[in-house]
Amino acid sequence: MMARLRTRPEQGGEAIPQRVHLVGAGGMHMSAIGTILLARGHVVTGSDIADSVHTRRLQAAGATIYLGHAAANVGRAELVVTTVAAREDNPELQAARERGVAVIVRAEMVRRLVAGRELLAIAGTHGKTTTTTLAALMTLRGGLDPLVLAGGDSPDLDGNARDGAGRLAVVEADEYAGAFLQYEPHLALITNIDVDHLDYYGSEERLHEAFAAFAARVQADGTLFVCADSPAAFALGEARRAAGARVERYGLDNEAEWRAVQVRGNDRGGLECVVLLDGAELGRMSLRIPGRHNVANALGALAMAMRAGVDFHRAVQAAEEFGGVHRRFELVGDAAGVTIVDDYAHHPTEVRATVQAARTRFPGRRLIGCFQPHTYSRSRYLAEGFRTCFEGLDALYVTATYAAREQADAGSDAETLAAQVTRPAARYIGTLGEALELAARELRPGDVFLTLGAGDIEQLGPLVLARLGPAQ
Repeated sequence: MMARLRTRPEQGGEAIPQRVHLVGAGGMHMSAIGTILLARGHVVTGSDIADSVHTRRLQAAGATIYLGHAAANVGRAELVVTTVAAREDNPELQAARERGVAVIVRAEMVRRLVAGRELLAIAGTHGKTTTTTLAALMTLRGGLDPLVLAGGDSPDLDGNARDGAGRLAVVEADEYAGAFLQYEPHLALITNIDVDHLDYYGSEERLHEAFAAFAARVQADGTLFVCADSPAAFALGEARRAAGARVERYGLDNEAEWRAVQVRGNDRGGLECVVLLDGAELGRMSLRIPGRHNVANALGALAMAMRAGVDFHRAVQAAEEFGGVHRRFELVGDAAGVTIVDDYAHHPTEVRATVQAARTRFPGRRLIGCFQPHTYSRSRYLAEGFRTCFEGLDALYVTATYAAREQADAGSDAETLAAQVTRPAARYIGTLGEALELAARELRPGDVFLTLGAGDIEQLGPLVLARLGPAQ
């Protein structure tokens, strides 16, 4: 397909120059931006501190990627896009500003990329990547050829981004650093609102204010979808409804226009349900992925896709095909009678949902979890949730904290967190190498080994698989 160069605004959007440099190009959202830019024929350069599947994917598509940050990396760039994780003293940001090159954050770039499209924006503390990908797949199968920017890789979409030629843009709207406040969606969805990112917001009240501001940015003729099973999302929906906005609710357990009822297991290891709209039955929906939370995610995506113009039967067919998102209850493999599953869960609500899904998916089997805390601040302000969210596991290992952007004095360390967990008793084991050795000694046929966390713990499952496999 011939590249479509975007060197001037589209339908009121701001210009995107030909040469764009990405600071933090290997990040999930930044790499999605790079994918779209390359598809449109832009010259893309970028940098990151380490090589990754995403930097390699951008290189394979034609980008020039540098490992490490240096002023020279900016080169001839006419625009620099940066992750909010980059420090102000980053040499590339300093060089760009000294040369008079515009510097914008990732969400601003997304806003430019989707200019002129009908925007479907999916927000929420948990579940937004799965819901975004499902909505994208439903609109794609419905013939609407959407632009997609998601926060996770999906085999069904061949990655985390696509530059469709249709009228729709399906975007994961991240709440961190207020990123989702850049958008003015026609259709917006909030999966839930839970305490998180207090390292940025400072208080639960300010976090809720940000979600309220996002909800208020829905276009006047648009619709806000909220999950009725999330008390905070439901309350926000009621407030917007009282203000005259069009709001539709979805859920499994509470009052809602869109409901999933008769939820039960199917023969594919997932769940199926009957979908109701305003009390009338639309039909059945069957998923390959486990967990009641994923039924809710699929229901929200279905509601949004249908309001965007997708036929119910095409939408549920897409849901039935959906194989999941990378690191969301992802089967790593089986070896020596042990099943290994990896999940991105790093918040107590997510951990609890993943453990419950594993209990449903693998009834009667021993569940061993290995959790890597993500940031010191989360371990402190979510300590109460971490005490009990691992209930359902038969044993738990806790590795050292994945610090991400933080220093150790920002909160509590992993050893402290492990000591606070009540059921099951947790063992602090430090490094991933130590976790590998312990798992290799203690796992036995019939066990399910869950690796949990948003850091580099995803490396552990394949290592355990190799250790347990035929080469052992």
